[in-house]
Amino acid sequence: MSKKSLLLSGFILLKFLLQFFLIGTEYELHRDEYLHIDQGHHLAWGYLSIPPFTSWTSYLILLLGNSVFWVKFFPALYGALTMYVVYKAIMELNGKPFALILGCTCVLFSSLLRLNILYQPNSFDVLCWTTLYFILLKYYKTENRNWLYAGAAVFAFGFLNKYNIAFQLAGLAPALLMSQQRTIFTRSAFYFAVCLGFVLVLPNLFWQYNNGFPVIHHMQELARTHLVHVKRGDFLVSQMMFFLGSTVVLVSALVGLLIFEPFRKYRFLFWSFFFTLSIFMYLKAKSYYAIGIYPIYLSFGAVYLEQFIERSRKRFLQPVLVAIPVLLFLVSFDIVHPIHSPAYITEHTEEYKRLGMLRWEDGKDHLLPQDFADMLGWKELAAKVDSLYARLPDKSKTLVLCDNYGQAGAINYYSRQHIKAVTFHADYVNWFDLTIPYQNLIRVKNNGNGQTELEETSPIFHRSFLADSVTHPYAREYGATIFCFSGAKTDIRARLQHEIEEVKNSD
Repeated sequence: MSKKSLLLSGFILLKFLLQFFLIGTEYELHRDEYLHIDQGHHLAWGYLSIPPFTSWTSYLILLLGNSVFWVKFFPALYGALTMYVVYKAIMELNGKPFALILGCTCVLFSSLLRLNILYQPNSFDVLCWTTLYFILLKYYKTENRNWLYAGAAVFAFGFLNKYNIAFQLAGLAPALLMSQQRTIFTRSAFYFAVCLGFVLVLPNLFWQYNNGFPVIHHMQELARTHLVHVKRGDFLVSQMMFFLGSTVVLVSALVGLLIFEPFRKYRFLFWSFFFTLSIFMYLKAKSYYAIGIYPIYLSFGAVYLEQFIERSRKRFLQPVLVAIPVLLFLVSFDIVHPIHSPAYITEHTEEYKRLGMLRWEDGKDHLLPQDFADMLGWKELAAKVDSLYARLPDKSKTLVLCDNYGQAGAINYYSRQHIKAVTFHADYVNWFDLTIPYQNLIRVKNNGNGQTELEETSPIFHRSFLADSVTHPYAREYGATIFCFSGAKTDIRARLQHEIEEVKNSD
């Protein structure tokens, strides 16, 4: 094995080790992860929340045993592959060992460590952005049309993972038109590649059409509830924080793309950088939507700095540039990652508040970072529902109905009673089994939503009581209440069908 291969292997091994050690034992899976895992039980060409690719990975996780290890393995894998693509880009740009070390170090010790902790579409999204940029690099270096077909396939898989990748094309198109590389639009192979990409995403587009384009409703709801709290100034600050230790490398990439002759044919990437960021800013997008922009620029920055250092003979800069991202990681890793216990965080809130980590999607500050609070209380909820479920007669005729997808997904993941909890929230609205003549109902209500539950639902059943609640003080689900209703007086399936139709019609 060559020295370069050993170097890459070492970085990838370190990447995997860090991903598994940057989560404290007190934390469970994230609410989104439970939904994504459940999608593996309901394979389709689309979902109300996301495109289908994540469900394919979830199905593989189910085949592998559905353990937490595998849930965490795949985002770590996608992060490692992103590093590999950056490594290959540096090689294509004729980078030497220092550029390889610097590029891999910048990818490793960045916000990708935090991103790759969670099993969400974001990790694969960043991989697809990076790979598509790399394919353009290869195409303009070789003029081999096969790279265009590869790019179409990567875009298609990226689109089937997260529609966010469309903004990458939106930023690239005007940049290419402004550059000498606009000739790509005159090549027949380009349009064949476009057709290939369209064919690959067509099943999902059909699914969207047949379901009334829920992605539009999802974006409208996101804009109304979450993006309304996004400030464009905060968006820019967040961009600087994602690769803070690599700022010099990223700036060098932009400088190199403008003035470094070997990068001339890739100069469109300079303009693409600003076009894409401007689109996200205009739409007041969440800051992490733009993370996929940066990894490929680390390749250009590392190679340009390597050339600059060799020409200026300032070799003392090499260890300094490598040390900066490492040192910044060592200073901040225990704050930005869920390592400390919730009790510790609440005792040191100033450190987290200063970094804006306590601000949630509602625009308000809370006791814990939102992602951390979303990883607590789920086992408690599932255990209490399981215990109640086991005591009921006619368990097979018991419906577990929750208020949100996190509750339903967590119960399904941890349940030892093989419960199939559902909710009118997100994709679960399509997963009700209305062939069962339900006799019992276990109702999980959000904190503050359960006061009238007994009054409204008790008349439909012979017996009803408040069974339990989530008591974890730091969980976002703190106070979620569990009600039990048994002995249905009438068939409740018609009522459920009516609720399902109302939800779908409102969407």
